[in-house]
Amino acid sequence: MKNIKNKTLLKLGYFIPFIFWLTLILGGWLAEGYNHFTNLVSELGRIGTRTQYLFTTGLAICALLSVPFIIALHKRARAMGISSFPILLLLLAFSFSILGAALFPLPLRLHGILGSPAMLLTLSPLLALFLWGMKFGTRFLMITSAILFITLLGYLVFTPVLDAYPGLKQRFAHTGWTLWFVYLSLLFTGKDAEKAALFAPQQG
Repeated sequence: MKNIKNKTLLKLGYFIPFIFWLTLILGGWLAEGYNHFTNLVSELGRIGTRTQYLFTTGLAICALLSVPFIIALHKRARAMGISSFPILLLLLAFSFSILGAALFPLPLRLHGILGSPAMLLTLSPLLALFLWGMKFGTRFLMITSAILFITLLGYLVFTPVLDAYPGLKQRFAHTGWTLWFVYLSLLFTGKDAEKAALFAPQQG
């Protein structure tokens, strides 16, 4: 019964990105003159805008749902005998940062401060490459490397590249964690995970 419940929670990796992107799409549709390529995500939550509470609610739901998702991933990783550090990192890099950004919208100073740990999101797939690569093999290495590359493109916001499209640059990072969440769900509920858990060394 516990395994069934944990497997259900692992599927939140599909649902969380869906809620996030639905929030952005609806917010962009409701916000007058909003452009997903030129406007930042956080502008949808700016104090006084008609989309402020939609944005706050959507991001808060994503943050809260990410906690049981990460706990389920952690349990699965332990059962498989692999390091859960790339997973636990998501609590700070995703859960904490996205909740902070939601509860303290622009132009509050805490918006940027509490949202800044999101820059650590790239470390999750990066560490997974080194810590899990031998366990999952070539296909895992290729997919995770591609996701890492897309996530790293989010750092273009700190460069003059595509300066006219800050929203587009920011969305590279969001696309990266979206793909990472979906892939973690697939990875930890698939046959490879079942085999790895079966032959993992027993805890304790």
